[in-house]
Amino acid sequence: MLRFLTLEADWPEKRPVETRARDFYEVYADYAAAKAGEQASRCSQCCVPFCQVHCPLSNNIPDWLKLTAEGRLEEAYALSQATNNMPEICGRICPQDRLCERNCVIEQSGHGTVTIGAIEKFLTDTAWDEGWVKPLKPKRERPQHVAIVGAGPAGLACAEQLRLKGYKVTVFDRHDRAGGLLVYGIPNFKLEKDVVKRRVKRLTDGGIKFKLKCEIGRDVPFAQLRAGYDAVFVAAGAYKARDAGIPGVPALDYLIESNRGSRVLHANGKDVAVIGGGDTAMDCVRTAIRQGANSVTCLYRRDRDNMPGSLREVINAEEEGVVFEWLTLPKSLETDGVRISRQRLGLPDASGRRAPDAIAGADFTLKADMVIKALGFDPEPQWTELIAQDGVFAGGDLVRGASLVVWAIRDGRVGAEKIHKYIEAKTAAMQAAE
Repeated sequence: MLRFLTLEADWPEKRPVETRARDFYEVYADYAAAKAGEQASRCSQCCVPFCQVHCPLSNNIPDWLKLTAEGRLEEAYALSQATNNMPEICGRICPQDRLCERNCVIEQSGHGTVTIGAIEKFLTDTAWDEGWVKPLKPKRERPQHVAIVGAGPAGLACAEQLRLKGYKVTVFDRHDRAGGLLVYGIPNFKLEKDVVKRRVKRLTDGGIKFKLKCEIGRDVPFAQLRAGYDAVFVAAGAYKARDAGIPGVPALDYLIESNRGSRVLHANGKDVAVIGGGDTAMDCVRTAIRQGANSVTCLYRRDRDNMPGSLREVINAEEEGVVFEWLTLPKSLETDGVRISRQRLGLPDASGRRAPDAIAGADFTLKADMVIKALGFDPEPQWTELIAQDGVFAGGDLVRGASLVVWAIRDGRVGAEKIHKYIEAKTAAMQAAE
């Protein structure tokens, strides 16, 4: 350990731009075991691990890094998955440069962060290859049955934790495949769908039932759902797009159609403008490049240092040919493109970030025949009726707004624990009344 003084940070190699920008395969190659152990050995084993503090799941990162450096990979994997239901997925899509790696002590000291995400991905991919990922086996079976609305990361994590406690679990989802935005929102070049598919199969093999293409409130009334189960966990996500005040395609509609393989919303041969600066905007611009867009421009109202998305994603997008127009705010859609107002950063707003102000007389028009709006998403209002009922719990994007997969997993785990306590208390009360 403590080799950060003699070893530099070294991430897995990216596939060449000229190749990866023409397909939807994952961008990053895999670590070899020796390289993963070498990079793990850079961990300083600090007594206050800020990487763990800033992980929403409180993953025991220093300990599984130490085990990896020592070549004890099965033990490292076991420790990693003890707090995370999808470590190989988080290793691929978590913005580590905003969470664990950003707060790594040796990163703060100028030596370059430990490559936590890449090692996490390596460990779990190795575990699947070696057969270390075990089937779900509850220690006891319980009679209670829990319904979960939404087969995204929050719902799947909750389902797994409840099944491990022995509950019967049924997951409902409006889509034809389980995974939520892991399948339909996140492009393959960040997360290939077989990675999600094997996770879902493990849950199915463990006794969790899935009812797909079933929309609660339309196919099954709220009241019927609540009456048929001992508890309900709602993790329906946030699908209501925020508006930009100009016509355009909502980002999730665009990404979902792309992940379906549809050409209904397709960028081939078009000049594309994407409005927004978050990770969803980065997914859109990089998808448009791969669909064969003539040009792709990202419009963001603040500057590069103040954008909410991952800087690594911005760098990947720039390498692939995306143009960024910082400090720009679209005003209207005209016949020849998007009319844009140049901005400058003024005083901080309620969020603490400097608010953009328009520069008088600096408007310009950007040629665009496809505009994609990636301005964030809110929960759909129909869920208010259901989550207000006794025995109904909620988590993920439905509660916190559009957020990270790692937060959704945390909410699913917390929700499972709350449901378990609720059912235990209700059972004890019924027994006492008898």
